[in-house]
Amino acid sequence: MSPVDRSWTLRVLRDLVAIDSVNPAFGGPGEAEMARRVAGCLQALDLEVTLLQNRPGRPSVLGTLKGRGGGRSLLLYAHLDTVGVEGMEDPFGAAVREGRLYGRGAYDMKSGLAACLAAARSLVEASSDLSGDLHLGFVADEEHESFGMHELLSALGPDGAVVTEPTDLRLCVAHKGFAWITVETRGRAAHGSRFDEGVDANLRMGRFLGRLEGLERELRSRADHPLLGPPSLHAARLEGGTGPSTYAARCRLEIERRTLPGETPEAVLAEIQGLVDSIRAEDPEFDATVEPMLWRGAFEADPRSELAGTLRREMAARPGGPSGEVGESYWMDAALLAAAGIDTVILGPTGAGAHAAEEWVELDSVHRLADILARTAQEYCR
Repeated sequence: MSPVDRSWTLRVLRDLVAIDSVNPAFGGPGEAEMARRVAGCLQALDLEVTLLQNRPGRPSVLGTLKGRGGGRSLLLYAHLDTVGVEGMEDPFGAAVREGRLYGRGAYDMKSGLAACLAAARSLVEASSDLSGDLHLGFVADEEHESFGMHELLSALGPDGAVVTEPTDLRLCVAHKGFAWITVETRGRAAHGSRFDEGVDANLRMGRFLGRLEGLERELRSRADHPLLGPPSLHAARLEGGTGPSTYAARCRLEIERRTLPGETPEAVLAEIQGLVDSIRAEDPEFDATVEPMLWRGAFEADPRSELAGTLRREMAARPGGPSGEVGESYWMDAALLAAAGIDTVILGPTGAGAHAAEEWVELDSVHRLADILARTAQEYCR
């Protein structure tokens, strides 16, 4: 098989980082220009290319290197969008210094995307004879609602998937999930002088927050997951009241609860509802409601799967880099792939600064990743 072309990979990565693909949820233009550039790369490799665009102006890209038939199919995954650029000096400069490339998306995750493209190019140039299809799926909106991942899953169902989110070249086999939950306490609005009429929703929320803090301590004392640690929660946003001289009629709290594999949305919601119920048992006039906002399940790979084994062998064949298996505390689209019954693992480059004011990727790790992906595809898609 042809070695990965480092100069080509660097050129493509710089081009991708130079494109503003900030998700519209963060005030950016979205993924359209990125999708055009990536689709052009895939077409130049003579791959079959499909644009998935259920939402106008928000395309995802699917490229397929067709196999001769009879083998396993593999998806190499990355997302097209990034978070915002507040606080960054030159977010789209794609400057290279001392073996690192800087800019928004350099680490999360245009470097993973460039490695996928470089792996496909290496296979095409070597005229690799794959039995199964190799898919390259590059999706919109991972940083917000993940509708691009849902579109991709409606278009194909591969046997395996490698998610190239950054992992510092360690095989990631688990990540946490999360639940967003709202709690609203209700009181009675009145002039600030009329203590006989007003009921303070903010003070009611204060009682709830005391119970929530107790639950947070209890969660962190639970037995750790071997790769992910304990579950956790935090009070993310609090809004209540209209002015200093008015009793607050409503107070609204948004909670984020980080979850472990095996936890269910029903059980997590019941924990929060239980806090409200415990206060109401002491004070029947305590008025509060609990509502779910969003659920994203945790992910845990099968460590004995064929894909995980193939990746381990290919990584072991290239000594000198990081080794071992890790879990990540943040959520990824990997959970949606696994929930669809697809054998999924995560492997991405080395760097730092995801969502931060300075973001960079180690270029050597991008090239190593591309080589591992190409050889994994060659083995897995036999």
